[in-house]
Amino acid sequence: MSNEINYALAYAKQERSIRVVVLAAEGDIFCAGADLKNMSGKEKQPESAVPELEGRTDISLSLRHLNKPVIAKIQGSVLAGALLFVTNSTHAVAVEEAKFSAPEIKRGIWPFMVMAGLFRVMPKRAGLDFCMRGEAIDAKKAEEWGLINQSVKSTELDSTVNKLASDLANLAPATMQMGLSAYNKQDSMSFDEALPFLQKQIAACVQSEDAKEGINAFLEKREPDWD
Repeated sequence: MSNEINYALAYAKQERSIRVVVLAAEGDIFCAGADLKNMSGKEKQPESAVPELEGRTDISLSLRHLNKPVIAKIQGSVLAGALLFVTNSTHAVAVEEAKFSAPEIKRGIWPFMVMAGLFRVMPKRAGLDFCMRGEAIDAKKAEEWGLINQSVKSTELDSTVNKLASDLANLAPATMQMGLSAYNKQDSMSFDEALPFLQKQIAACVQSEDAKEGINAFLEKREPDWD
């Protein structure tokens, strides 16, 4: 499944008409992470009709480097490696009934790959306890800790995500990509390194076609046309 998701994300990245990506699932579970049977080598990975991309990329990096809004639409519980989707999306909306857990420690495994994204959205002490105990938290606690943006009633999930996706899709697409790219790059910089980098970004941004259209639309008292 990871190959299929990476393939879809690679397509979304290069396809100009795609402005927002929504990660969604069906059933009681949003995603349960990696199959322990596959990890143990006791069961082979099923063959896929989707071609494998050259230079396999981790899903976390595919999400981060997409540089477009990504909404995790969480209709059910999220376990283990599935947290990669939640922590590396730009937005996460979950139903109130959803549970979130990193239960790997109970099987003698540590959620190493999850940590890179987890500690960028959750307070470190809370995130560490979350990994150490392996216990589930509810959507309310996940929202409180910053793991998700919002928890909603199950009957409101579709409308909430649809509105969020529509709002994001109607904003300046090239500027959105530029801003998300800069955000991800400066995230690994020191404060002193980030400032001059971001100064160059704003200088380039104000000269962009999106900025020119946005300013002209404001002066002409009309809605901007980003196409």
